[in-house]
Amino acid sequence: MYSAKRVIFFVSDSTGITVKTLGESLLAQFDTIKTEQKILPFVNNLSEAHAAVEHINNAAKECPYRPIVFATLTDPALRDIIAASNCMFIDLFGAFIEPLEREFETKSNHAVGRSHAIQQANGSYDSRIAAINFTLQHDDGAYIDRYKEADVILVGASRSGKTPTCVYLAIQFGVSAANYPLTDEDVEGMKLPAILEPFRHKLFGLTIKPERLHQIRQDRRPNSRYSSLQQCSFEIQKIEALYRKINLPFIDTTSTSVEEIASRILQRTKLEHFCEV
Repeated sequence: MYSAKRVIFFVSDSTGITVKTLGESLLAQFDTIKTEQKILPFVNNLSEAHAAVEHINNAAKECPYRPIVFATLTDPALRDIIAASNCMFIDLFGAFIEPLEREFETKSNHAVGRSHAIQQANGSYDSRIAAINFTLQHDDGAYIDRYKEADVILVGASRSGKTPTCVYLAIQFGVSAANYPLTDEDVEGMKLPAILEPFRHKLFGLTIKPERLHQIRQDRRPNSRYSSLQQCSFEIQKIEALYRKINLPFIDTTSTSVEEIASRILQRTKLEHFCEV
C-alpha cells in the first residue's frame, strides 16, 4: 500500500479533456491510491514538450515514486520526448489508435483535437451547448414555466446532488436537465407540488443518507436548523416516502459518483438514446 500520493500528469496536444477522462476511468479502478493530478494541455510543439518534461522530472525529484503520465499526443516526436522523462508513460492513442490502424488497414489522420471535431461534425456540439445553457438557466427551480422543454427534471432535498448531476448530463450527453428542490412545504401533504404535476413523466428523484446531507449542509450553513441532523433526517424520510407513494424512480447519491448517477438516470428513463450522442 502506498503511503504517499502518486503524481499523475495528463498530457495533451489539445484541451486535455479526452486524456483526463480516459485516465481517470483507469485510475478509478485503484480507489485506495491517493493521487495529485496535473493537466498539461496544448503540448503541440517542441518547446511545450520540453517544458512538460521539466514539470514531470521536477515532480519525480520531489516524490518517492515516479509520476504517471497519461498522454494523447498525435505527433510521434512529441510522444518520444515526453516518454523519455522520468515517469511511467502511458500512451493512450498508441494503445488504441495503432490496433485500429491495423484492423482498418489504413493510417489514422493524426489530427490534433480530432475527437472534438467529430462531436461538431455529427451535430452533438451545438446540442450540448444548448443543453448546458438550458441547464444553467433552470437550476434550483428557476423558470418552471419552461419545464416543458426539459428532457428530465431532477427533484430532491437541497444539496442532494441535483445541480452537479444536471450539469454532467448536459455536458456529457446533451441532456436538457432542470432541477427542483423539495422543501418542507412541498412534502408536508405527501403530494407532488402542483407545479410539477404536468411534468411527472419527466421527473427523477435523488436521495441521500441524512448523515451525509448533514455534513454537506454544515459546510454551507454551520449549526443552523437547515443543516441539523434532525432536519436532514426529517426531509429525507418524507421525500423518500413521497417517491414511493407516487411511484417515482429515485437513486441514492450518498456514495455514488456523478458519472454513475447520470448513467443510471439515462438507463431508467426514456433517455437512453442520449448515450449515442
